[in-house]
Amino acid sequence: MTASPRDILRVLGIPALLIAPDERIAAANDAAEALLGKNIEGRHFIAALRQPILLETIEQVQRDATSRDTRFLTNDGQHDVTYRVTCGPVPMEGQHGVLVSFVDITPVEQAGQMRRDFVANVSHELRTPLTALLGFIETLQGPARSDPAAQERFLGIMGSEAERMNRLVSDLLSLSRVEADERVRPVDAVDLGVLVHQTHHSLSHLAKDAGITLSVDVPDGTVSVPGDADQLRQVLTNLTENAIKYSGEGSAVKIHLGRPTYENRLRGQGVRIEVEDSGPGIDAVHLPRLTERFYRVDNHRSRELGGTGLGLAIVKHILNRHRGRLQVHSRLGEGTRFTVILPVEA
Repeated sequence: MTASPRDILRVLGIPALLIAPDERIAAANDAAEALLGKNIEGRHFIAALRQPILLETIEQVQRDATSRDTRFLTNDGQHDVTYRVTCGPVPMEGQHGVLVSFVDITPVEQAGQMRRDFVANVSHELRTPLTALLGFIETLQGPARSDPAAQERFLGIMGSEAERMNRLVSDLLSLSRVEADERVRPVDAVDLGVLVHQTHHSLSHLAKDAGITLSVDVPDGTVSVPGDADQLRQVLTNLTENAIKYSGEGSAVKIHLGRPTYENRLRGQGVRIEVEDSGPGIDAVHLPRLTERFYRVDNHRSRELGGTGLGLAIVKHILNRHRGRLQVHSRLGEGTRFTVILPVEA
């Protein structure tokens, strides 16, 4: 028994249709009908496909029987979707029809856009301090050549801009290392109580200088999780530093470590670390985007305080590696609480 064109197309895992020499759709599988609409068989391909670039590609294949690729753009109701469409000649009735197949390349397109956005953001972040440095160097070589007071002031600003670039490069390297290790799950036992006390000790001077009260709440005994101690220390440091920098003078920052308990989000036993401040809080519109690279709630203030816009992105990737979760609760005027949830078993 000979299989029909539709039977052949049905076994394909991608949308596909066959256009007969008379330019009507001879067969379409279920995936194609889900993409293009029901009952497209028998219709002229122009009425079913509509997009000019795809129609032109099919017509070219009809003319010279040479395979070609093009794009098909649509929307699934929530996101834009991009398909790579391959149009190839198929012998039919002594002539040739056209087999049209659709491959969803949306993730590839999104990754490419993310890379372009990342390069643009890095370029922008580096251009600002570089422009400042070049301007000050030109001034020191010219009008301020014999002005010691101006030289001291400009050199101080240049040092700050150079340090800003150094922090950015350091965070970029850190983000790269974290991403490279993200699929390698750490298994070493890490005492979270020790990490909390180390974070408190290392940031106590920063808190004092900022007029912030920094405290910790750690249970008795050992609270251990499988992890990478350096990376988890980086998570605590980033979250606590942010709380100190952005909560404002006179605020209080507290690091609380809980005991192991069942966590619904982990479907198992987990431990919570909460970094809470009594600062001005964050508008709800910003919360979903806080872990995006280079996203800042307040660009000007963040740069003034030395932020690179990468700290929470690094936190997100570290927690992904540890199969952990990050929750953010904040209301304007009521402070902010970042909650890290880590599994207690590898």
